[in-house]
Amino acid sequence: MFVITADQVDSRNRPDVVEITRRDLQKRFADGLAVPVDRNAGDEVQALTANADTAMGIALVLQRTEEWSIGVGCGSVRQPLPDSARAATGPAFFAARDAVAAAKKRGTRFALRSGVDAETARASDLEALIDLLLVIRSRRSAAGWELYDLMQQGLTQRDSAARLGISEPAVSSRARAAGIHQEAAAVPAIGRLLQDLDRRCAEAEGEQ
Repeated sequence: MFVITADQVDSRNRPDVVEITRRDLQKRFADGLAVPVDRNAGDEVQALTANADTAMGIALVLQRTEEWSIGVGCGSVRQPLPDSARAATGPAFFAARDAVAAAKKRGTRFALRSGVDAETARASDLEALIDLLLVIRSRRSAAGWELYDLMQQGLTQRDSAARLGISEPAVSSRARAAGIHQEAAAVPAIGRLLQDLDRRCAEAEGEQ
């Protein structure tokens, strides 16, 4: 299982965005959530999922706003699940707590931690790969995000060029500068690696 715990950056000096973020994540990712997205510890949002793609999707949505320190924990969760994320517990939650604390000190404001000591190194390696993706995204211009959003809706580069009123070569240049195709290839690959980490954590915990 994956626990995503995100702490709002500088919440004392910024408007509270926890509730609007919680509702947005719930709407976007409802089908992949084990329990509803919850508010936790005042200025945190917390989500629980068994799906690596959902975990990664939540992390990317949060990272784009630049308003969150994001911790992802991987491991088991005590069963049966309660009705809310903040009432749940287990190694994945402890790992997410460690991860969000680490994220506050990292340039990408993201950290990944394993709830199983034997998989710590694997989680660290995967965190480094995710960092590369987050750096690409953090350098994306407003124009790059505009194209990204169109292509996320399923538009081709040709369709996007028509929508934006620019030439196809201009769209290609913008896509290269924004790293859109690199992200499109990296995200599912990272999702597979995350799912493998979850599987290994479950196997390791089963052997204990």
